[in-house]
Amino acid sequence: MITHIKTAIKSVIIDAQIYLFGNDGEHFEAIVISAEFEGKPLVKQHQLVMNALKTEFGSNQVHALALKTFTPEKWEASKDKFNLSLAK
Repeated sequence: MITHIKTAIKSVIIDAQIYLFGNDGEHFEAIVISAEFEGKPLVKQHQLVMNALKTEFGSNQVHALALKTFTPEKWEASKDKFNLSLAK
């Protein structure tokens, strides 16, 4: 499912760098970094990602997604705050 989610997001946000966590198959946490987010408010950034996963939510393949989005510049300033060793 992790590969499927990443593919769905990348189909809409082509340059996305994605870190995805989730071990129960239904609940996930994602960090998505993209230049596409430049100049967009946080709600619009999240809408881009969530719209890419409409099918997965609609079919109950994904029940929950905790989401953090970053522009590349903001990611560089914030990435040390995250433990990405568990990301897939």
